[in-house]
Amino acid sequence: MAISLMLGVPDAAAASEWYRRALGAVELWNLGSVIGLEIEGAPFFLAEPANNGWAAPVALGSTTVRVEVFVDDPDGFVARAAAAGADNHDPVRDHAMPWGPHRQGGFFDPFGHLWLVGDASPLQRHS
Repeated sequence: MAISLMLGVPDAAAASEWYRRALGAVELWNLGSVIGLEIEGAPFFLAEPANNGWAAPVALGSTTVRVEVFVDDPDGFVARAAAAGADNHDPVRDHAMPWGPHRQGGFFDPFGHLWLVGDASPLQRHS
């Protein structure tokens, strides 16, 4: 099974360009108002929700989802996003977890989505 997410954005082309430049995303396909991307093999989608029963965070005035990304270099990932205009909401730092330190921080992208970026430690089996 694979799970992905679709982020509502007001302009899919502009959002795709930002995610490619800021986060190193690769465009998989482009249908105009719906675009498939991936970051380091993790797919996600962008869509202009216009009149489809859902809305982008900028239209709602609040985020509706928290995107969690696990990468080898959370500091570099967040720094690139901030340099490209993301709101550096939560600086990357070590968090004490039952399995040991988890390095994580977060930002809001220009389209209102909250991204938490951390190392891969939560993806390991912990007993």
